[in-house]
Amino acid sequence: MERKDFLKQGFTALGLMAVAPLTGSCKKDTESTTPDTDSGSGSGTSTGSCTSTPSETEGPFPTKSPSSLVTNDIRSDRTGLPFTIKITIQNKNNSCAALAGALVDIWHCDADGNYSEYGGTQMQSTNYASVHFLRGRQTTDTAGLVTFTSIFPGWYSGRATHIHVHIYNASGKSLLVTQIAFPEDVTNTIYTTATNYYKKGKQDTTNARDNVFSDSVSLELGTLTGSIAAGYVITHTIVVSA
Repeated sequence: MERKDFLKQGFTALGLMAVAPLTGSCKKDTESTTPDTDSGSGSGTSTGSCTSTPSETEGPFPTKSPSSLVTNDIRSDRTGLPFTIKITIQNKNNSCAALAGALVDIWHCDADGNYSEYGGTQMQSTNYASVHFLRGRQTTDTAGLVTFTSIFPGWYSGRATHIHVHIYNASGKSLLVTQIAFPEDVTNTIYTTATNYYKKGKQDTTNARDNVFSDSVSLELGTLTGSIAAGYVITHTIVVSA
């Protein structure tokens, strides 16, 4: 089963056998209004002007030991466009005030669409099971902010460009798993002109057709600034219930 088929079909009995080490597909999870309660909505919940960020799947390639990857520079040996990731965490239970001391894990694919910690299977033929590139953990500062140094993600068939994010409180309790979407005008420019990216061309799945973002992209779309010459910065605010 190829990764694009897995993404379209979700788990089947055969799929579960084939990808037993994986923790979830990249199809959409039930949305969550609190860390432990599913709501069934795809739009997050709102308290006045404070809207919770939708919960999403960890995907088939979650970080296996995130606590061992405390770093803000997650590039390792990966090459690509310079990319800075700035994520602010806010607490819905405190009128969307900044949440200091939260643990934020991120992971994303490389320029070729491959993930570290996995591979050598039908899901991902290239074997990167023994390395940990493009994965990292940081703790939010008093402004609720974490910053990572990375490379611009590539794409793979069946998914729009994205970053995975898992947020915990200071005690290690899971608060939210979500994903960050990208503006397509920028990704289309990068994927058709930038070195290390143009060989595949435009991504084959738009945000509107993506099985994670199609019903909630307005709450998960990051803001991109920069250029191919200078590199890019993505900024995004995630609202959790802490």
